[in-house]
Amino acid sequence: MAAELHVELVAADRQVWSGEATLVVARTTSGDIGVMPGHQPLLGVLESGPVTIRTSEGGTVVAAVHGGFISFADNKLSLLAEIAELSDEIDVQRVERELERAKAEGDATAERRADVRLRAATSR
Repeated sequence: MAAELHVELVAADRQVWSGEATLVVARTTSGDIGVMPGHQPLLGVLESGPVTIRTSEGGTVVAAVHGGFISFADNKLSLLAEIAELSDEIDVQRVERELERAKAEGDATAERRADVRLRAATSR
């Protein structure tokens, strides 16, 4: 079993992150899943939620992901997201305002999206 896996996190408009990792945790329609080197092949649908990547260098990368697919085979993990942004790209104060506005307007979709972004940004 290999000590690391290759990860590609891609959004519809750009490559968000690429590199070697020891663990990736993501939320799928079947629940949260952790993928480590040597994991069984998988294909799943991503739910909105934070994705946590433990890099081979010992660091942690967190991204807010909204929809898409996850696939793993031959120690290569692909996260193909509709929307994805790294935690350090997220303006916490702006997201807090978006969350309050979504709650006030009763917009459950916008509230969920802002909540995911806020959780990703504050788990840096």
